[in-house]
Amino acid sequence: MGIRGILAILVLPVVFCAAPPAAAAEPPKYGMEEIVVTATKLPQPEREVTQKVDVIPAAEIERRVLGRRNLAEIFTYQPGTFVNPLSRNDANWGSYGGLGPKYSAWLLDGLPIDSFVDPMSLDILAIERAEVQRGPASVMYGNTLTMDFAGNQAPLAGITNLVLKDRIAQPATRFLVGYGSYDTVTARAYHQNRKGPFDFFLGANYEQSDYTDYGTRNSWLNMVDDPEYRKTKFYAKGTWSLDPDRHKLSLFAHHTQHTGDVGRPNRDFAHVYDTLQAAYVNQLTPQLSAQVKGGYRYYHRQWEEDNFPPDLSLREEDGVKQNLVPADLIFNWKHLDSALLTFGTGYQYATYKTYAEVGGDKTFGNDMWADSLGLFAEEKVVLGPWVLRLGGRYDYTRHDYTKISGQRPDRDEKSWDKFLGSAGARYNVTREFALFGNVGTSYLVPSGKQVGGTLRESDRGVPGRNGQLPNPNLQPESGLGWDLGAEYAASRFRGGLRGFYTKVDDAIVENRVSDVPSQSQSVNAGETVSYGVEVEAAYRFTDWLSAFANLTLTRTEVDNDVDRDQDGSDVPFVPNTLVNAGVTLSLPWDIHLSPYITAVGRYYDSTSQSGRRKFGPYEVVSVHAEKTLVKTGEFRINGFLDLYNLLDKEYEMPWQFQDPGFQAFGGIEILF
Repeated sequence: MGIRGILAILVLPVVFCAAPPAAAAEPPKYGMEEIVVTATKLPQPEREVTQKVDVIPAAEIERRVLGRRNLAEIFTYQPGTFVNPLSRNDANWGSYGGLGPKYSAWLLDGLPIDSFVDPMSLDILAIERAEVQRGPASVMYGNTLTMDFAGNQAPLAGITNLVLKDRIAQPATRFLVGYGSYDTVTARAYHQNRKGPFDFFLGANYEQSDYTDYGTRNSWLNMVDDPEYRKTKFYAKGTWSLDPDRHKLSLFAHHTQHTGDVGRPNRDFAHVYDTLQAAYVNQLTPQLSAQVKGGYRYYHRQWEEDNFPPDLSLREEDGVKQNLVPADLIFNWKHLDSALLTFGTGYQYATYKTYAEVGGDKTFGNDMWADSLGLFAEEKVVLGPWVLRLGGRYDYTRHDYTKISGQRPDRDEKSWDKFLGSAGARYNVTREFALFGNVGTSYLVPSGKQVGGTLRESDRGVPGRNGQLPNPNLQPESGLGWDLGAEYAASRFRGGLRGFYTKVDDAIVENRVSDVPSQSQSVNAGETVSYGVEVEAAYRFTDWLSAFANLTLTRTEVDNDVDRDQDGSDVPFVPNTLVNAGVTLSLPWDIHLSPYITAVGRYYDSTSQSGRRKFGPYEVVSVHAEKTLVKTGEFRINGFLDLYNLLDKEYEMPWQFQDPGFQAFGGIEILF
């Protein structure tokens, strides 16, 4: 960590502690008895959950500075989470709990979403709160068949659950306009209300920008002009409480269209993301409840490729289409006074197609579908200060290949099945202090993109052929995760310590093959081991000042007896050190400040010791500020300012991407 980063961590809280007090701040929405749904698919007190679960309420989410317009950035300051979106136009390539970007399953109200695509799409105002479960997940959650980017996603290192707004306490309307660096213009409208048994919200968001070059010098991105983009979102949700004490029905829809270019005349893109899901909950008896959930996700990304090098003429138009249909049937049975049995089934169906179009002729590279079925049961028992859980899951996954890398494969169908287990315990020593531990297993099959790539094997090393090489010989991977920890929660102080250990056999990792052309390939890296410790503390000094800090130390190692170049290497995208700190401050005259800092240690982009690149260390300081300009009854006008990367760190990221440095964004919001 650089000297400026250390000074920022030490000085910021001291400076703000000297500020005069303001009127009492609004009390936190969640206290020690936080209600969580991630661990069991049913709301329960935090002290009855064996896993470590963080709850981030909407008010805190809106204070986070999203420099790259990616919802993953709201988790930047969580212990053990490395958030690393490559740009405003690209996905998050970070890591979770000492493992790569595919080891935290992402959910939307309990149903799987794509951790690479959906954070670029979903609107922040639709979210009521976010829940992050750290450590090996419950068997009630299976893998996500996303097929693209780094492949399918497993909950071995945790779960991220975005909880949509449901019950509307009071009507509210919000309008926002903002302007910032790179001629970024944003307009947002949102309304929520309640009419009898019907709660609903709807919103729209538009943003356009003459963005900036986010490639390193002489990179394959080779931007000759500022890249531009336009992003439009529409979303709505309705919840019908058929009987407030028994059952309700909800429906959510979200559409995002993202168009623009990446700084060259024949590098346009047009992406469409659609999300639809419904849920029905019924309290069948005082002891037995049932939930039925279903969804649909449609991802269609299109982009142009030119002939660089040697020239910028159009070569082809590429695209990928994905359809994902998740469904869950869950039963919760409360019995024996203090026991909860959760059982049910989860199903997913996914399609994955890639294509290239030249002169109106379209050819398909990968064409496949997959489905999976899981049957699960988990028992949780509360015995005085003890909370114990034990569960099992049977998972079956099938792939059907029509084309792989443009060819009809020799074997057009593969299937895998495995039994998974999970257990956990929590001991509430006192009302404030608790010890916990968890263990769980996972397995993950290779995805369509990992098997078929976005290029043909004959494109290896060919100038201008940027993308991912195929690897049809990939094997499934299996994992085992442990964690042990302690936490303390009082009225003003929260602290915790968690150690974790994970082992993955035949781990599938993304290796950088070359920089120019920019090519990568998925490979089985042998056995990978990751272990580390997280230390965290948060303190509310007064009603107008609170602060937090956390530290994560991680060590990883790849054991590969077949490939000496990978043996003894590190797991890609996992920093050896992460430090986060922040302050929330309420000043007189309705001024609120939230400065944050994150410091990232060393990490690599590949398991190849001879070909990998090292990144870090670096620090990023960001500040969110807001002030109430007008306040009359329920009517308010707020001004806000987001300062991202205050130290102007133009640090390099994988695949020759680069953070462009400092940016500012501000505006006004009308609320009534």
